[in-house]
Amino acid sequence: MGEVRVKICGLRTVEDVAAVAAAGAGYIGLNFFPASPRHVTLETARMLALAAPEGLCKVALVVDADDALLDAIIAAVPLDMLQLHGHESPDRVAEVKARFGLPVMKVIGVAGEEDLAALLDHSLVADQIMVDAKPPKGAALPGGNGLRFDWRLLVGRKWLRPWMLAGG
Repeated sequence: MGEVRVKICGLRTVEDVAAVAAAGAGYIGLNFFPASPRHVTLETARMLALAAPEGLCKVALVVDADDALLDAIIAAVPLDMLQLHGHESPDRVAEVKARFGLPVMKVIGVAGEEDLAALLDHSLVADQIMVDAKPPKGAALPGGNGLRFDWRLLVGRKWLRPWMLAGG
């Protein structure tokens, strides 16, 4: 088994950043999806990123973001990684990596074995994979819905990149 690292997403205050760092997490997630109750503005995200101690990976969570939004985020916030949490294809993941020069974590929603092929496809281009429960049809949020899937689907499987399991 490889190194286990924790990512805490949806931080909104400097106190959140300090608590996450003190707890030993490896990543903080700054949520730029407007429909999320944990969404932050560019100004707040910049403040949080600047408050993060050295070594804590600062990740921008976006959902189906266009280049203009990614340009704005990267110009305003010192980041270490982009997290694509939408319907991005492997081609879009590769395009984002090439254009923006940051590592990319791609989130893949899983409900059943039929969803596992997307993990392999995206692991060919993403730097990391996050496995999350697939949201129900019509859900307002692509993740963070408090759902889980049968984690036994992942037992014994290997991908080309490091991966994380979302907490729901």
